[in-house]
Amino acid sequence: MITANARATFSPEGPFKLTTIERRDLEPHDVLIEIKYAGICHSDIHTARGDWGPVNYPLVPGHEIAGFVTQVGSEVTKFVVGDRVGVGCMVDSCRECNNCRKGVEQYCLNGMTGTYAAIDRYGQYTQGGYSTHIVVTEDFVVRIPDGIELDAAAPLLCAGITTYSPLRHWGAAPGKKVAVVGLGGLGHMAVKFAHAMGAEVTVLSQTLKKKEDGLRLGADHYYSTSDSETFKILAGSFDLIVNTVSAEIDLNAYLSLLAVDGTLVNVGAPSEPLPVHVFSLIPHRRSFAGSAIGGIRETQEMLDFCAEHHIVPEIEVISANQIDEAWERVLASDVRYRFVIDISTMANE
Repeated sequence: MITANARATFSPEGPFKLTTIERRDLEPHDVLIEIKYAGICHSDIHTARGDWGPVNYPLVPGHEIAGFVTQVGSEVTKFVVGDRVGVGCMVDSCRECNNCRKGVEQYCLNGMTGTYAAIDRYGQYTQGGYSTHIVVTEDFVVRIPDGIELDAAAPLLCAGITTYSPLRHWGAAPGKKVAVVGLGGLGHMAVKFAHAMGAEVTVLSQTLKKKEDGLRLGADHYYSTSDSETFKILAGSFDLIVNTVSAEIDLNAYLSLLAVDGTLVNVGAPSEPLPVHVFSLIPHRRSFAGSAIGGIRETQEMLDFCAEHHIVPEIEVISANQIDEAWERVLASDVRYRFVIDISTMANE
């Protein structure tokens, strides 16, 4: 077994503590990755605090992982030692069902294996990227293009693909009007992607305090949703709305902003159900949908798109000692726009 330093939470209340975890010895198709940076995702907080169901502790979160290959299994063909690589929200799937064969492993009919808080095919509880090393099968590792720095690459493995995938699937392109609900870790990436894809982009945020940022990131318009006039002015406007927030919102009000055949896609995942009135959908043939990350092939496509269009997230790099503080700041929306842990500080007390 391979021993790695890690930061784990031992209860829903935390705090994070320095610990060691064991990674499996390499199977023929495995790669050992030395993690350099790990992004902090709101999903880490939801999971660790039990918002989405029971959790086995201690838990090492982290599914935005960037680093270098340091060892490969005997039959690995996709990577060599020294390659710059990333790991996102999943580390395996059945690879046999229709969805896996189509390259949408995130929708594996037998259940994909999450990077943390899941049971893998070896019967082991998976632990994530707030650690120095991870072992992953080569089929669930992606290559980070040379034009993207590793610290900036990390959030692309969740925040990036989570917003890129629905924009691609629902056809963000020139001539399309796209709205992004929320300008946070996910939202700011959605704005950058939609702009690069050629769409007309509008940010819908509770206040106008981030308006300058939104326009700088590529938005054409910026509206406050706390102003009731916004919903009158923009009624029937959008071909696609990507809702990135994990808090409760009035979905029916946002559905009213869709044009005929428009779609509202939820990528934010609130812990409580949100009601939808059927007559918010029927009169204009509107759709309400959800989207979860992306497959490995699409994730690689996203990274290559980022390199081509010079797209990277706005990040704040922190030490491992600052994880608890960073989590509280995420909950307070006090980050612009993604925290990234410098894993070289992992062993520091």
